[in-house]
Amino acid sequence: MNATEPNADAAIPQTGPGPGPVGATLAPVAAARNAVPRLLMIILVVLTGLALLSSVLLWQKLSAIQGQLARQSADSAALAAEAHSMSKGALDLARQTAARQAVSDERLSEVTLQRTQLEDLMQSLSRTRDDNLVVDLDSAIRLAQQQAQLTGSIAPLLAALKAADQRVIRAAQPRLAPVQRAIEHDIDRVTAASVTDTPGLLDKLDELVRLVDDLPVANAVPGSSTARHVTTKAPAAAATWWQRALDVLHAEARNLLRVSRIEQPEAMLLSPEQSFFLRENLKLKLLNARLGLLARQIASARSDLAAASVALNRYFDPAARKTQAVARLLQQVQSQMKTVELPRVDETLAALATAAAGR
Repeated sequence: MNATEPNADAAIPQTGPGPGPVGATLAPVAAARNAVPRLLMIILVVLTGLALLSSVLLWQKLSAIQGQLARQSADSAALAAEAHSMSKGALDLARQTAARQAVSDERLSEVTLQRTQLEDLMQSLSRTRDDNLVVDLDSAIRLAQQQAQLTGSIAPLLAALKAADQRVIRAAQPRLAPVQRAIEHDIDRVTAASVTDTPGLLDKLDELVRLVDDLPVANAVPGSSTARHVTTKAPAAAATWWQRALDVLHAEARNLLRVSRIEQPEAMLLSPEQSFFLRENLKLKLLNARLGLLARQIASARSDLAAASVALNRYFDPAARKTQAVARLLQQVQSQMKTVELPRVDETLAALATAAAGR
């Protein structure tokens, strides 16, 4: 059909001088058919050109973006290197600042210490005679109170109070009148207090320790009466030799058997070696009591003295004079050992503190 149509179109003009109705109808159709491909070709070319143009523009834009990114990356690297160097410098500066701050703190502490010492020196220089007197009295009384607590005697405290009273009287200052009244009250209170005579008790305990070695134990054999019997018979010049022999024999026979009352059976079974350790144990009890007295442990010292008294009555001869003397001395020590607390001088110290404060 497509092959015959051109031939029909070509045969139509040959029939007459003017186009007929069929030719006029087929011409626009053919023209339209030929225009559609051309239009499509033009559109395709335009689209292709637009695509190429957009691709070129996009490529240029990407190139610009890549260049900008490269420049930004280089700038970032430069900034990072600069920041690293700056941070390193800042770190070094911080270390130097810390070192300088430490030196400054040390110098500041030295200056503060010097200032404190200077202020103390200025205060000590600016004190008046009365202020120095108050400070000296406070130090002396506190020291005496410590000595009294260590020695257990009120003598150091009483002497310090009396000396302070004399110094206040010689100063003759009206504002020290409350201090003088407080010192007088404390002197009366300390004088009226009854405390343990620690030095005297220590001397008695030392005497007891010394007398322990001479104490006779309960199972000791009494001295033989042969020598006394012979001595009493010696002036009799008329006694013959056989009479003297009979007297000696009679005395020895009497010493072969001894009858006595046993109150403590364990005391009679002591050997000489055990007697030595018994004496040493008694000495240790007395020395422990002495240490307890020095340490102000009155209860412990009393218990040691009670144990020593029990051992003395159990293992040593109660009829001997030395044992009786030791027992009396031990009883005196026990009766004189008191638990009375040493008096304090808080009133005087408070008055001195008030005077030092200037109120």
